[in-house]
This record gives sequence, C-alpha cells and structure tokens, in this order.
Amino acid sequence: MAVGIFDSGLGGLTVLDAVSRRLPEVPFVYLGDNANAPYGVRSADEIHALTVAGVNRLWQAGCDLVILACNTASAAALRRMQEAGVPQGKRVLGVMVPLIEALTERQWGDNSPPREVALKNVALFATPATVSSRAFQRELAFRAIGVDVEAQPCGGVVDAIESGDEILAEALVQSHVEALKRRMPFPEAAVLGCTHYPLMAAAFQSALGADVRVYSQADLVAASLEDYLRRHPGMLGTGPAPMFLTTGDPAKVSNKATLFLRRKITFQAA
Repeated sequence: MAVGIFDSGLGGLTVLDAVSRRLPEVPFVYLGDNANAPYGVRSADEIHALTVAGVNRLWQAGCDLVILACNTASAAALRRMQEAGVPQGKRVLGVMVPLIEALTERQWGDNSPPREVALKNVALFATPATVSSRAFQRELAFRAIGVDVEAQPCGGVVDAIESGDEILAEALVQSHVEALKRRMPFPEAAVLGCTHYPLMAAAFQSALGADVRVYSQADLVAASLEDYLRRHPGMLGTGPAPMFLTTGDPAKVSNKATLFLRRKITFQAA
C-alpha cells in the first residue's frame, strides 16, 4: 500500500515529513535522484528523462501513485508524462496543484472560467528551470486573472542547503529577495516554489517582511494527498513497507538526510 515520493535530491523530504505526519498509516517509498541533482540547472529534456526513470523505479517498488515532490520535475516533466500516457492503474501527481488551489481559493476540479482573486502581486522563488518553464504562471492563469507574478530564479540555494551550509543559504535568500523587490517592491504573497525552500522559510519571511504571506508547499501537499486518497483509495499500491532509495551514495545521502530531518534516515541504493 505504499505511495511513492520522487525528488531530485533531499528537498522532497520536507513533503515526506508532512505527509507522514498527516497519514501515519500509509507507507511511503522515497526516491532521491541524488546522483543527478540538482535538476534546476538542467534542460527540460534531461529533467523529463530523469523523472521518467525515477517514476518507473517507484512503480517497480509497488507504488501505483507517485508524487513528484520536486517543483522542477513537476514544471518540466509532469505534463509531458501525462500527455504521453502512464500505465493503466498508475498515477503521477505534482506539487503545484495544491499551491495554486490555496492561492486561488478554488478546487482543482473547478473548471469554471478564470476569475479575479484577492491576491494581485505574487512573488515566486524557484529554481532557474522552474522559472524558465513558466509552468506556475500558466497553471495560475487557467484559474485566476489580474494576478501579477514576478519570478526570481534562486541559483545556488539548493546546493547550499544540500551541502549543509546554512549561512550561505541565508545569504543567497537575502540576495534573491532583494533582487525580486527591485522589480516588485510590495509583494502581497510569496511562493516558495521548491521543496528545499521550506527549510529556509524563516529566512525568506525575514527578508520579505512580516506583512508578506509566505506559501510553503509541504503541508498543502499533505492535505491534498489525504483528500485524494480518501476519494481514490484504490491508488494505494502493493508496496508493503517504507523505503528510502537513492541513485547516489547511500551512506553519504543517509548522513545528509539525517541532518536534514533531524532524525535517523537510512537510504539504500536504487
């Protein structure tokens, strides 16, 4: 009955942590493509190929439902994968949907025409690949009008987080926020469009100011997954137990993940 969670590296562990707390009875199989991280500087074709390989591995592990806990993969690969078709009885979901539901205050199944929403000025912080895909703006435009989105590619932040250099990560966050504010001085809301970024949520909030609402994805994805599984209980696969898989060095990744989540995590080779 395992559900798969895929990420380019360790960022998806923020989603895993949230969904595990909300759905403690569901085993999750986590796959980090650490050997090829970060995805944010790769081409769309590279990201698509790596994401397909990762999802296939999770299906082999008995997961019928896979969450792409990576905004870069969701932006650059998800639509292409869905258009190409997935095997019968399988499903792949991304992490942008719950975020846009929260921003627009309308459910994903609501296919009524786009309408005005309360928010008018939204800052998007994401990897260069996510920003260049414009997937967030495209999906938002299907549901809302009159929203100005200013996107800031946050080069270097993922690498700093994965290397455990919190001082560098905080400095980069400050720099990226300052760069965005030169173009959008008064954002009403900020979207942390990378699953690594919740670990730096306090730094983003501090740099943006207390009056800016910061949207972080992990808890939104967890609530959305709980609702989805309630409506589609058959999507729980046959995988019997939780696992942590990596394409990288299991010992090194385990050490980083343990520091990342502040609890013992043991990865094995994918």
